[in-house]
Amino acid sequence: MSDQASVKVRYSPLAQQFAEPDEIFDAIRELVLSGDFTLGKPVDDFERAFEDLLGVKHAIGVGTGTDSLKLPLKALGVGHGDQVVTCAHTFIATVGAIHETGARPAFIDCDDTFCMNLDHLEDAITPKTKAIMPVHMTGAMVDMPRLMDIAGRHGLPVVEDACQSMLGEYDGKKAGTWGIAAGVSMHPLKLINVWGDAGVVMTNDGEMDRKLRLLRNHGLKTRDEVEIMGCNTRLDSLQAIVGSWMLAQAEDIAVRRIERARYYDQGLADIAQIRIPGRQPGVKHIYLLYIVFAEDRDELLSHCLEKGVEAKIHYPIPLYQQQGLKQFGYKPGDFPVTDRHAREMITFPVDQHLSQEEQDIVIETVREFYRTR
Repeated sequence: MSDQASVKVRYSPLAQQFAEPDEIFDAIRELVLSGDFTLGKPVDDFERAFEDLLGVKHAIGVGTGTDSLKLPLKALGVGHGDQVVTCAHTFIATVGAIHETGARPAFIDCDDTFCMNLDHLEDAITPKTKAIMPVHMTGAMVDMPRLMDIAGRHGLPVVEDACQSMLGEYDGKKAGTWGIAAGVSMHPLKLINVWGDAGVVMTNDGEMDRKLRLLRNHGLKTRDEVEIMGCNTRLDSLQAIVGSWMLAQAEDIAVRRIERARYYDQGLADIAQIRIPGRQPGVKHIYLLYIVFAEDRDELLSHCLEKGVEAKIHYPIPLYQQQGLKQFGYKPGDFPVTDRHAREMITFPVDQHLSQEEQDIVIETVREFYRTR
């Protein structure tokens, strides 16, 4: 694809999403005049709005989505020599958060929901296991009733990686509200996004809330009293303003993504070389990513890009096979479903600003590719 002018269906909706930012700029102007730059009213307002939207008792704004996963583990005392069970198919932030505590990630394979296959969970639990971190990939959800039963029998806390599934639900219960805590990312490509990096930890546990608020702010109990050793990962007040503006649109964004995913499902269903993942009964899948399995995937991707459709792959190299993770001792073939996904998956735009005409272009581009083969 030679230049941006040739793009017919773009992937990122950010230019449209923030096309009319005057309301945000007005609030930022008030922030500048107030000087309330650190853990002040904008952050408090955002956290209360987040709690109301998700129906949780405590929302703690932090600097990044990665920190939203790391801090609950640290609050649980996870550290050097420990193990945290998670999924082999995930973004590096999941494993990075575990590694930053000093613990080791223990992977299990996924299934075609893109989430961890719980048939393998108990085999991965050892005396060193101190927590389980399920990843609600793509906006889908792990079978949380079954996972919580397994975790309960082994006496293990659950910290959910809900970075890709904010407002997703399993049997009417929201992602991030099952375990002791959960992390949510507000990176620009997430459901609720800001002008940079930010994250939120949600919990219904009062003691976890207390520890998290200490950990995100140097361990300071007051300005002059350090209760524990913490770090500096406060949610920036400016990002809290942007986040609050986005929260008001969150439920509508989720609905529109679901509608667009259903339109794709219908439009791609009769293409023999495309396999649509089974849709989980009882799950509200919010489709942060719309992914299907495709024959001749790499050639299809090249065709889409040449025709101006910004398709992507999430993720072409299985995480456990990355150079930076070789220290954990996994070898190619250890997680065959994750490997197959890396070969077959393709991601199409699915955001709330995508028009039906643009979706038709995507569908016809895929159809054209297979007609010519």
